[in-house]
Amino acid sequence: MKIIELFSYTIPAIITGIVAYLFFLNHTKSEERKMQLSLLKDNQQQALPIKLQAYERMSLFLERMSPNNLIIRVTSINNDKQAYALSLINTIEQEFEHNLSQQIYISKKCWSVIITSKNTTISIIKNLAELDSISNAEELREAILKKIMKTPPPSLTALAFINNEVKDFI
Repeated sequence: MKIIELFSYTIPAIITGIVAYLFFLNHTKSEERKMQLSLLKDNQQQALPIKLQAYERMSLFLERMSPNNLIIRVTSINNDKQAYALSLINTIEQEFEHNLSQQIYISKKCWSVIITSKNTTISIIKNLAELDSISNAEELREAILKKIMKTPPPSLTALAFINNEVKDFI
């Protein structure tokens, strides 16, 4: 009889304890998720300006590497087309190396588009410099300008890609 009486008191206490434990466990997990979401939101708010700055720097790189802007900034010293082509290519490579760290903050696809744009621009310069019909740096400059008048420069495509990508996460 005393055993039944003892069970009548302990079983409800055990059930109440288990319910309280499960409630506390659920509440703790919920609070932990809220804290993680809050930290994630804070990190994203802090990362957004850095990310935007990276896209801005890469946009500037693409503008500076655009053939029409590049030939204005880089002039030929001795009118030698090969030396001028090398000077243009070296300028692009130096600008690119200066911005290499930006790949951390932008998407892989965007980085790939930027590299493709850079390599295509360099290829255009090399191909035009190899033409026998072009004999000096001034003719190379003219050929580059004519080429980009016929087809848009690769940097323009990359800039459009950056603009679309930035619009997606703003």
